[in-house]
Amino acid sequence: MHKAPATHTIFGAGQVGLHLAEVLLAQGLQVRIVRRGPAGPSRPGLTWLRGDLHDPSFAAAACEGAQVVYNCVNPKNYYDWEETLRPMFYAVQAAATKAGARLVVLDCLYAYGPSQQGAMHEDTPMMPASRKGELRKEVAETLLAAFASGELRGCIVRASDYFGPGAVNAVVSNSRTLQRLRAGKAVEVFGDPDKRHSFTYTPDVARALACVGTKPRADGRVWHVPSAWQGSTRGLLEAIGERWNRPAKLRRIPTWFLRTAGLLSPLARAMVEMMYQWTEDFVLHGEALTREFGFEPTPADEAVAATAAWIDADYPMLRAA
Repeated sequence: MHKAPATHTIFGAGQVGLHLAEVLLAQGLQVRIVRRGPAGPSRPGLTWLRGDLHDPSFAAAACEGAQVVYNCVNPKNYYDWEETLRPMFYAVQAAATKAGARLVVLDCLYAYGPSQQGAMHEDTPMMPASRKGELRKEVAETLLAAFASGELRGCIVRASDYFGPGAVNAVVSNSRTLQRLRAGKAVEVFGDPDKRHSFTYTPDVARALACVGTKPRADGRVWHVPSAWQGSTRGLLEAIGERWNRPAKLRRIPTWFLRTAGLLSPLARAMVEMMYQWTEDFVLHGEALTREFGFEPTPADEAVAATAAWIDADYPMLRAA
């Protein structure tokens, strides 16, 4: 008797969720994407669900029948995490637990804080120095405790700042910045652009999630996505600019300016506490995923070329950026 393919539910159809869906569909799995906005294009094996994660019954229905659940959600606004991130994360955790599904959570690096000498490994202690970091630590500790107790199966996957196709909201290599770079205009950067800074390629994040999501022996711990770019912020922008024969003209935004802007702007105020990530070396190590599963990041030149091609595809419509 033919066995039906497993169903994998993805919460979030943003910078990573859509890439993840493609990886899972290519493996012959059934994929259910859950998002706030309208459904995307239909295709065999793919189902779209639209709803509010603050409704426990909706979250439970979205996980029903799923073997694996991926939490790739982020609050809509960067400045109101405390009001929105906590209930969303716990709603997904409760729904996955009720469904008896494995839960794979996509996380950032905020929980580590600044006191790591610029290098973060999978066993680096969480020592946050920001409200967002404290919140991420709380969520991570809750998840790890649930994994350890057997209440829930799954793991946490952490990535550094994104670059690559679809990274429209990335801090540095977002679509607006790269459109300006392609047009020969100056681009804004924070902190010291010559410090080492890991940037994780968005398709690699999706591949890493699918890797651990389809391997139960990955459960119970934190994994880091090996980063395609381990140089500087300036180096990344220069490498992308070279694809268009454009020099990278950087305009540094000082932290004092953000602090001043924060008097009126909640977004600027929220960004100030995370500036430590851009003033010192900020390097993510992901050897465990390579050692355990043979996972390798996309070669940097290939990732840079694909990032430039992504902007090329949209540039005629967005040249006024």
